[in-house]
Amino acid sequence: MELLKELLCDKLTIRVWNNRRSAGAAAASDGAAILKKLLTEQDHVNVIFAAAPSQDDTLSALCAQPGIDWKRVHAYHMDEYVGFDREHPQSFGRYLDNHIFGLVPFGKVCYIGRADADGETVCADYAKLLHDNPPDVVFLGIGENAHIAFNDPWVADFNDPKLVKTVPLDETCRNQQVHDGCFPTLADVPTHAYTLTIPALTSAKALICTVPCTTKAEAVYNTASKPISPDYPATIMRRHPNAVMYCDPDSGAKLL
Repeated sequence: MELLKELLCDKLTIRVWNNRRSAGAAAASDGAAILKKLLTEQDHVNVIFAAAPSQDDTLSALCAQPGIDWKRVHAYHMDEYVGFDREHPQSFGRYLDNHIFGLVPFGKVCYIGRADADGETVCADYAKLLHDNPPDVVFLGIGENAHIAFNDPWVADFNDPKLVKTVPLDETCRNQQVHDGCFPTLADVPTHAYTLTIPALTSAKALICTVPCTTKAEAVYNTASKPISPDYPATIMRRHPNAVMYCDPDSGAKLL
């Protein structure tokens, strides 16, 4: 692994690595160190995971990290399409099953979304879980419009009173799912999703944010340089006391 550049934007550390795999490996190594330290201080650790191709390398490397007592780690996921559950082949729950939830022995895994439940119930039930089990660590990415989870710029609220809500997805956000290869066309992408809100995510002790690929270069640059504002939701990480963003040369091109 070769670190090409490190910079501090307010409180957010941004590191640009020599390739995508190195960025994911660094995120996993740092995340594992945080988990192991917390497990010396707490009975268990609550961790929220993003589900997207941008997280592939981080999650693969995290599963291979030695010395993590996974049975004392409780896993949560941060967003899901309305009407999907983990059995749906394009659900985020299925992605996480395939990339981490089904690969290491978590003490508990809690999924958002049930196809047979109404949206109000889904949000209330998951909000109660998060209220009773405050997050310690979040593994996340950012979107092409600088969203975090499904908090797109026009629904993002840095002071959101809710922990979980239902949101409409804008076209940029939905097109990203096509660019990522998750859906064949824009028409196939759902229009609404459940998402953890920005306060739910930023309440965690540590944010590990992996952001590779060319399509994220503008979002990375905006996160680092634009005013801290819901117009660029990921800028909220610049106020967090322990947040690191891991980029590759493509996503970090405008910072190099």
